[in-house]
Amino acid sequence: MVTSRPLNPVLKLALEFAPLALFFIANGRLGIFAATGVFMVAILTSLAISYALTRTLPIMALISAGVVLFYGGLTLALHDETFIKMKPTIVNSLFGAVLLGGLAFGKPLLPLVLDQVLTLTPEGWRKLTFRWAIFFFVLAVLNEAVWRNVSTDTWVDFKTFGIMPLTLLFALAQTPLILRHGEETRGSA
Repeated sequence: MVTSRPLNPVLKLALEFAPLALFFIANGRLGIFAATGVFMVAILTSLAISYALTRTLPIMALISAGVVLFYGGLTLALHDETFIKMKPTIVNSLFGAVLLGGLAFGKPLLPLVLDQVLTLTPEGWRKLTFRWAIFFFVLAVLNEAVWRNVSTDTWVDFKTFGIMPLTLLFALAQTPLILRHGEETRGSA
């Protein structure tokens, strides 16, 4: 059995952000359809590198890649940019629904993603999971509002430079909850 190896946080962020950065650059130089193809190849390459380094694939990255490949494929096959523009709406709605579904069944699913990063009380995990679920739905609605009302280039700018800062700000805003509901490490005095 091959064990998972931890990935340097900076490298992890680079692997997650690189496909989006390449999408942005390709859109500016080659247009949305070429950018979609570049995005699809880049996300697969990022997953392959991540797997080669860690021997695991993060579930959120796999789901996102699957949706990128499906909607990117539709975008290219039908030559309709609507599909790639809807991808963030679909992914964020899916993540929000899965997180709320887990809560409805009494099983917060966020610890599956963040358990190695955070140690929270059960109440803390429930609250943090609920907040992230709502945030994902807000991102889905925001994406719909933006892509339906601005040019494709402006939407790509928003996707590249709007979503990431919003997500970072939201994550930082959760610090008080994390501090309030953090469990002390076992074995400490």
